[in-house]
Amino acid sequence: MELHLHLPHWRDHRADWVAAAVSGLAAGAVLMLVELFWAAAVSGDRPWRTSHAIAAIVLGPGALQSAGFGLGVVSLALAVHYLLGVVFGLVLGWVIAPFLATWGDESWSLGALFGTLFGAVLYLLNFYGMAQIFPWFAALRGAPAFVAHLIFGASAALIYWKLERRSMDQ
Repeated sequence: MELHLHLPHWRDHRADWVAAAVSGLAAGAVLMLVELFWAAAVSGDRPWRTSHAIAAIVLGPGALQSAGFGLGVVSLALAVHYLLGVVFGLVLGWVIAPFLATWGDESWSLGALFGTLFGAVLYLLNFYGMAQIFPWFAALRGAPAFVAHLIFGASAALIYWKLERRSMDQ
């Protein structure tokens, strides 16, 4: 008597790089909206605080001196934010593509779980790893940033799952 477990067969699957880049851009927009909403409506914090912190990656700590809206600072922060979103979307697409291919169309929940875990790792990287180089990120640590990164990861994974061309290597 044979035992058949009906487990999916592991498939080596290349990432859909366009879907990964778009998912990073879209999830970056979701992250930005969550952070702006939290700053403006819930915490009472300055809504442009995160923009100044991101722009300071390129401009240096002097960008942190102002708290208000500045077109140059916000534009640079958007460019850096979306560039990082694309990079992180590409990494996530590379990581989850084989899992999504293996588990098929029902893999959206697995993708969301992987994306959420990816968001947690990304939070640690951004607010503990990058804070070693850019110490002002330590001040942004906390539950709101952590939850926003979980949302980023889950959003990026679900958007990638929806956009991925599953017939690429079939």
